[in-house]
Amino acid sequence: MDIGIAEDARKEIVAAMERVLADTYTLYLKTHNFHWNVTGPKFNDLHAMFMTQYVEMWNAVDLLAERIRSLGSFAPGSYKDFARLSSVEEATDVPAAMEMVAQLVQGHETVIRTTRAALAPAESANDQSTLDLLTQRLQVHEKTAWMLRSLLA
Repeated sequence: MDIGIAEDARKEIVAAMERVLADTYTLYLKTHNFHWNVTGPKFNDLHAMFMTQYVEMWNAVDLLAERIRSLGSFAPGSYKDFARLSSVEEATDVPAAMEMVAQLVQGHETVIRTTRAALAPAESANDQSTLDLLTQRLQVHEKTAWMLRSLLA
């Protein structure tokens, strides 16, 4: 494979992208879970908001996995892989609605940190395609975290 990025650099970028993918998928699943199980006076608003968020992440996991494939590696795709790679804490119960919001803020902030960490290897390798994708993901997660945080004020 000769795409202008050395093999060792591609491996480093892929390792970082695998963590971004795993965090995104775990947060997608958590958000979808909360969409199904939210209750209370803000049900309709949160149910709709969570759906918008999980649909966006569902589309994003495909882009992230395809970027890993474009870099010459296989994308992780099992719950075992995601559990090993993810920093996002899973939901093991059904919290109250506003606790769901607080947990999703934490999840998005975790994805933001993981995504920021992935910028350095992509930048070092002059990998503009990965940098562009990561920058787009940062914008989405930062805006979503802000919107969720605003509900907690």
